[in-house]
Amino acid sequence: MSWWREFASRIECDAPIGRSTWFRLGGCARFLFRPQDVSQLSSLLVRARQEDVPVKVLGSGANVLVSDDGFDGVVVRLDSEVFRTTNRTADRLDVGAGVGLMPLARLCSEQGLSGLEYLAGIPATVGGAVKMNAGGRLGDLSQVVREIRVLGDDGSVETWDNQRIGFGYRHSELGDRIVLSARLALQPGDPEAVTKTFDECFDYKRRVQPMAERSAGCVFKNPAGESAGALIDRAGLKGTSCGGARVSSRHANFIVVDSGATASDVLGLVERIQERVRRVFDVELALEIEVWRPRRSKGTSV
Repeated sequence: MSWWREFASRIECDAPIGRSTWFRLGGCARFLFRPQDVSQLSSLLVRARQEDVPVKVLGSGANVLVSDDGFDGVVVRLDSEVFRTTNRTADRLDVGAGVGLMPLARLCSEQGLSGLEYLAGIPATVGGAVKMNAGGRLGDLSQVVREIRVLGDDGSVETWDNQRIGFGYRHSELGDRIVLSARLALQPGDPEAVTKTFDECFDYKRRVQPMAERSAGCVFKNPAGESAGALIDRAGLKGTSCGGARVSSRHANFIVVDSGATASDVLGLVERIQERVRRVFDVELALEIEVWRPRRSKGTSV
């Protein structure tokens, strides 16, 4: 019996996950798993690793590009209630990994809890935001995360403090570990003032980013001391297209897609951008988005 049949009641085979990303491009996942609780998730994770099957967590899908050939592993969605709870004690907030960062930031701002308002307009779940240390020009999530709960390599639940997480620029040391929840330390403030800051940050993003178009947010990380968007703009790449994908004319670090675009179009444009910036400025642009590609391995057969 195939290993995954142990979880058949919660697993969907050949699930079209590409349409669940912000690009709405790409193929299917070999398996899509929606655990009801941590125990189910832990059991699945252990079995998948025993079978050498890769596991990815799909949150809001805002920084993911799925290959046209799909992803040959397990995609986990933490959309059950147990992963979407929020509990407040004074200025401390315990938040499930499946909670949306944007609505959480808005709610906290309206309640006069300061610390998340600078993250307005970032489309992510808390788990994904922690893993990549989501942020912007005014700050990032590392400034408010006190500790997190994660699934360790052996499927056990571990608590990591801020220092152990190893936050950096769009980076953490979590690797393939799955975030279950986060404890945030926020500061009491005036609701009107905090909400005003939230609105200003959100309005700024709407002015400078193509939020009404299909994209995955910033495609590249900013090189040290540089702006990826400025480099791409100065290289004369705004408006450049590859099939149905093109560099946004509003913000050059965004790739937007039109009807009929494919994931291969986006990847082709990514390579073209990297090559031009390398040639003109001798700078290597590293991806900020994740690209999920097929990987054939034992245990992935149905």
